Amino acid sequence: MYSDPATVRKILTELGDTWAVVGLSSNQQRAAYGVAGILQRYGKRVIPVHPKAESVHGEQGYPTLSAIPFEVDVVDVFVNSDLAGPVADEAVTIGAKAVWFQLGVVDPEAYERTRAAGLAMVMDRCPAIEIPRLG
Repeated sequence: MYSDPATVRKILTELGDTWAVVGLSSNQQRAAYGVAGILQRYGKRVIPVHPKAESVHGEQGYPTLSAIPFEVDVVDVFVNSDLAGPVADEAVTIGAKAVWFQLGVVDPEAYERTRAAGLAMVMDRCPAIEIPRLG
C-alpha cells in the first residue's frame, strides 16, 4: 500500500535527481552512507542532512532540510519512525516533490499528510534495492 511499483518508478525516474538524505553522515558503517553512494552511481545528486552538517561523498552537508539553499526533489529519510513524520512535514514545507522512508521507517499518518499535500511517497523501501530493478 505504501510503496506501489508505479510510485517507486516515478520517484526514481521522473521527479528529479537532487536527493536530500536525512541522517547521512560520514560514518561509513551506517546504511545511509552506502545507499547514498549507490544513488550517486545512478546519477543522483545526494545532499547530506545531519545535525553535524558534514560533507559526504563530495557534497556539502546541511543541518536541516530548510538550510539547503537550492531546490530538493526527493527527501530520503534514514531516521527512526518516531522522528520521520516531522521530516516529511519539512519536506512538504521546502517544496520537495517526493518523500522516501527507508526500510523499517513507517509512519502511516505522515504518509497520509504527505500524500494529501500532493507529494509522491514511498515507505519501508530502499531506493538502492529498487533502482537496479528498473533495468
